[in-house]
Amino acid sequence: MRLTTRLLQGMMFALVMLISQLSAAADLTIEINRGNDDPLPIAIVPFSWQAGFTVPEDIARIVERDLHRSGQFAPIPREDMISRPDSSREVYYGDWKSLGVDYILVGKLGLNGSNGLSASYELMDVNTQRVIFTATDIASFSKARYLAHTISDRIYEKLTNIRGAFRTELLYVSSTRDTDKPRFRLIKSDIDGANEVVLLDQNQPIMSPTWSPEGKRIAYVSFETTRPAIYLHNLETGQREQLTNYPGLNGSPTFSPDGRKLAMVLSKDGSPDIYVMDLASRQLDRLTDHFAIDTEPAWLGDGKSIVFTSDRGGKPQIYSVALDGQQLQRLTFEGDYNARARVLPDDLGLILVHRNQGDYHIAIYDTKRRKMEVLTTTSLDESPSVAPNATMLLYATSYRGKGILAAVSVDGGVTYRLPSQYGDVREPAWSPFLD
Repeated sequence: MRLTTRLLQGMMFALVMLISQLSAAADLTIEINRGNDDPLPIAIVPFSWQAGFTVPEDIARIVERDLHRSGQFAPIPREDMISRPDSSREVYYGDWKSLGVDYILVGKLGLNGSNGLSASYELMDVNTQRVIFTATDIASFSKARYLAHTISDRIYEKLTNIRGAFRTELLYVSSTRDTDKPRFRLIKSDIDGANEVVLLDQNQPIMSPTWSPEGKRIAYVSFETTRPAIYLHNLETGQREQLTNYPGLNGSPTFSPDGRKLAMVLSKDGSPDIYVMDLASRQLDRLTDHFAIDTEPAWLGDGKSIVFTSDRGGKPQIYSVALDGQQLQRLTFEGDYNARARVLPDDLGLILVHRNQGDYHIAIYDTKRRKMEVLTTTSLDESPSVAPNATMLLYATSYRGKGILAAVSVDGGVTYRLPSQYGDVREPAWSPFLD
């Protein structure tokens, strides 16, 4: 077994980075460094509110940042606004047209019961001078950011015909050092890095977090027993359950599309191979059986086949296999390294880590046309995770000597970074739609 191959190094790369990159805390920020070449000019006017209460968040500012981060919109600065209407009746379209604005969003905030916040808003087309969308959404005061993300989702979908993903969430792993002792934290946050919740905090590494399709459970690898084991974690109850404790590797868990099974990598029988566990019965079936390294499984949308990384051909490439172990085929041929594949919704292609005589980049592979397109220009890129609307993806990379998260659109036109203010973060996992 070729344990010196880049594939095995890749399996342990995240662990090495977690141990070697140490810091004080993880607090994600967003730095947009490239947007769409022709974004829609839009004005997100600050929402008015009733006298007598304080709004816990700047709702319009959050919407503005959401839309800007998508790369599809260019919000105008507030200081450039000639007026600040809160209803369509107060809008003078000529003023906004002179600013080069195509769309304008206005709204009002109000109370909804004793602990509720309501937002009534209107979206207008400046060029046709008409209201094209109106809505009222409510949320508790503690979920004011969720209310803002809801508005962002609705505006995004109205103007792009693509479902918005601003209400989704993010899992990632941070590494910190307190008094010379490493700490590892599994963190859940909003997709913009806000509302961080520490799900697991320990002095042993955490790797490979992954979401169930309904978004209520996660799985991950923890070294808390001093060797890797796969855990199932219920986000609603906080209950954790250890699923594996086999000798050797226990890694790369990933849920089936129906959430009933978990694919994983185990080396308990020799070489690392792909196994599938039925979560109800805990029955374990071996899917691959080869002396090479088979790792990093991902399910195709029909739940009947899995793609995975293997060096059985001499170098790491992507293969697929049916759940009965039949129909095994190699999918990638371009480049000397292709790994960590993630399936786009509707099986439209694969997002993967790709190398062709150079750095490791994130690429998209069209499985039907057999065409590879590199999306990133950073180096040492790894761990891609795709948004549920298939417009953006997150990945881990290095920037100025630190491990950070970064995002890129599936067409490569939009990029932004999510570094932490204090340290290094790794292993991003983008949630499914949660509503």
